[in-house]
Amino acid sequence: MKREFVHPRKAHPGDHIAVVSPSFAAAGAYPDVHEQAMRRLTEVTGLVPVEYPTTRQVGATPEARAADINDAFADPRIRGILAVTGGEDQITVIPHLDAELARADPKPFLGTSDNTNLHHWLWGLGITSFYGGSTQVHLGPGPGVDDIHARSLRAALLTGQTLDITDPGESEDIGFDWADPRALKHFGEREPTELWTWHGPRRSVTGATWGGCLEVIDGIRSAGRFPLFPDILDGGVLIIETSERLLPARDVAWIVRTLGERGILGAVDAVLVARPPVSDFTHRPPAADRKLLRDQQRDAVVDVVTHANPQAVICVGIPFGHTRPQWILPHGGTITVDGRERRVLANYR
Repeated sequence: MKREFVHPRKAHPGDHIAVVSPSFAAAGAYPDVHEQAMRRLTEVTGLVPVEYPTTRQVGATPEARAADINDAFADPRIRGILAVTGGEDQITVIPHLDAELARADPKPFLGTSDNTNLHHWLWGLGITSFYGGSTQVHLGPGPGVDDIHARSLRAALLTGQTLDITDPGESEDIGFDWADPRALKHFGEREPTELWTWHGPRRSVTGATWGGCLEVIDGIRSAGRFPLFPDILDGGVLIIETSERLLPARDVAWIVRTLGERGILGAVDAVLVARPPVSDFTHRPPAADRKLLRDQQRDAVVDVVTHANPQAVICVGIPFGHTRPQWILPHGGTITVDGRERRVLANYR
């Protein structure tokens, strides 16, 4: 019983795109980075950003933040919705959203981290979205927009093309603090990436995606908002990543194991695991220790998935989620995970 999805139509240069803060209003707390992000959004896409009452309102109520999202879906001029950043309480916004407005005029929604809540809400309505694209993280900071981010942003909002997901060769866990003027001109400390690792049978899988940030998925599960029947994920591709909370590998494995016990690991045919952040503003382990932490998380996740589903094709190390540079990936849309050719292809229709 595979779920049928609606793919929102694409925008055209000159169209309007809503920029909202469904979680933390970083646009208000750090306006310089936000304003640079808005200029770059137009430069990269040709779209015109439209802000809402709570886009810059730190501490806005869940009801007010939901009203902005509802208004964006209700406005026929708006042809996409882009989150400023994540946060920690978007789960309280979801009950105030109007499903009929989203169904009446589906629009591409882009965001990461806490926005997993909104992705799952849209998925439940049968509407595809795109995991990634937070303006405050990937458009505003640094000397420019990373190439892989710009290409997938345009594909998600404008072109709908299929892209070969590749490794950019470098990665950062954290940039400069957004209050630091250097954040406007400099990336964070970047290091060379490791080769992705492949596990499971050497076969090619093409399926609809479901997933997001594991810590947020765990909260969604606790709130009883998971798919009722895992078989609607049959043949799909699970995409999972971890946040700046820097969970130990053991804790990550526990969350993934709950997905197995719900039948989700057994239903999907492939699993994509993001390169995890392993340092933050207060603690940056030596390079060897950072690699060890990433390896430990990889091994823990692969062990759990393989135990639950030996036929799953697994690829670990994809740059999406909480590191940068970042690919935006379809959520509900189609990804091919080719274990024979060691390739990942994402369809942004």
